[in-house]
Amino acid sequence: MERIPMARPSWDDEMRSAAVATLDSLHWVKGPQGKAFGREFSAYSDAVQGTPCQSGSVALWAALRLLDIGPGDEVLVPSMTYIATATCVSLAGATPVFVDVEPDHWCIDLAGLEAARTPNTKAVIAVHLYGQMCDDRLVDWCKEHNIAYIEDAAQAHGAVSAAGVKAGGVGDVACFSFFPSKNLAVGGEGGMMTTRREDLAARMDALVNHGRDARLESHEVGSNLRMSEVSAAIGRIQLKRLDDWLVRRRAIAERYRTAFEGLEGLVVPVVRPGTQHAWHQYCLLAEDPAGLRAALEEANIDSRIYYATPIHRQQVYADHPQFNADLPVTDDVTHRLVAIPVHHQMTDDEVERVVAAVQASVVS
Repeated sequence: MERIPMARPSWDDEMRSAAVATLDSLHWVKGPQGKAFGREFSAYSDAVQGTPCQSGSVALWAALRLLDIGPGDEVLVPSMTYIATATCVSLAGATPVFVDVEPDHWCIDLAGLEAARTPNTKAVIAVHLYGQMCDDRLVDWCKEHNIAYIEDAAQAHGAVSAAGVKAGGVGDVACFSFFPSKNLAVGGEGGMMTTRREDLAARMDALVNHGRDARLESHEVGSNLRMSEVSAAIGRIQLKRLDDWLVRRRAIAERYRTAFEGLEGLVVPVVRPGTQHAWHQYCLLAEDPAGLRAALEEANIDSRIYYATPIHRQQVYADHPQFNADLPVTDDVTHRLVAIPVHHQMTDDEVERVVAAVQASVVS
């Protein structure tokens, strides 16, 4: 029985041909593919500018640079997320302040943000976790307090807010990852920054190219964060297919909901009303996560815990004043959220194998 993986990167003859044609052109960097990918992705994401870069992690650092955030500034971040959401703040010389998540949707909690806000708070990095859009009220809250809103949309390609705006067009700046396990990939590492603000759009392309202008003169501190032309060519093809892939992910998620809702010891994810989830991950909140994972392993099905150790409890922040602080929801759920396969290339038979394995774990 073949193993069902957490992700299967999409790859076919059209992508292969695009990659080879780009290599044959000998135009491997700073060319037409990257420019076109930025335009097309920003249009898809309800933004005015898109700038491809090397990864979602460097996109987050660049977003902080774009917003002039550095030493003495505080940035509010969730602790229940991938480590880069916090370390980008540290790399920028600012201080991450860890905030708890909502008990139902698992995104950063608005009440927690208000409690953590100080005169030094300059930005929020709100993670659309697992593909779930954050609370739309964050937009007005940030405006009211003159706080920049950075969307960590690494897991939310194609997700739509309750206001009808896609991830990438909600905050001041948004950052995407195209790591091979993501809903959209580029044949390796890759990322994208988007913005809805015209005043920031003019600086984004320069920032990923050492802060240079058209005359190759640097006006601010940037770096070489550029995406390769080959990756951009692959990304452009995947973007055309993303909506169809999301339809499949949503259908699988709905099958899981109907199969698992009400099962003892399991809580299914709750989609925020009025939004469209991107289902990068489908996570079950389990009373016995080890038992669930053992049942899945017995059926030769991959699973993960996202995220086993909250950031504020990791050794990299051992000297942080919030190290081992009490974040009740985060501490309760983070080690109990079991991710099961939900990728668009799953067959119906594979979906039913997952359903049977999860149901068997409850019966046993």
